[in-house]
Amino acid sequence: MPLSEHEQRMLEQIESALYAEDPKFASSVRGGRLRTTSSRRRLQAAALFVLGLVLLVAGIALPVRPGGFPIISLIGFIVMFGAGVLLLLGGAKGATPGRGGSSPGDSAAAGSSERAGGRGRPRRSGGFTERMEDRFRRRFEE
Repeated sequence: MPLSEHEQRMLEQIESALYAEDPKFASSVRGGRLRTTSSRRRLQAAALFVLGLVLLVAGIALPVRPGGFPIISLIGFIVMFGAGVLLLLGGAKGATPGRGGSSPGDSAAAGSSERAGGRGRPRRSGGFTERMEDRFRRRFEE
């Protein structure tokens, strides 16, 4: 169901306000790159699934069974299972690298916190939800 003109205008105003208020967050949640990655992942997963299905059927049809066990069918099943995992989890991993784009000041701060932590991970003052709650509160306090 398409949006009415009034709803489209309101959506554009909300988007522009989000970009003006927090451009880093807005660019990380923008959906343009995610759609291309997910469609590519779906295509890869479908191709792997078909390959696994062919191996599964070929393992049953071919007389190659070392030790009486249809190893080719097992490999086909594992490939099909991997295709399912790729379909379900592959999109999430594809979205994460886009978040790495930060300003030079942020990378310097992250580097100093990495050295202070000693484990190679940047230390954070709070969890993700805590930071989001803080941002939400600050927006309405101003």
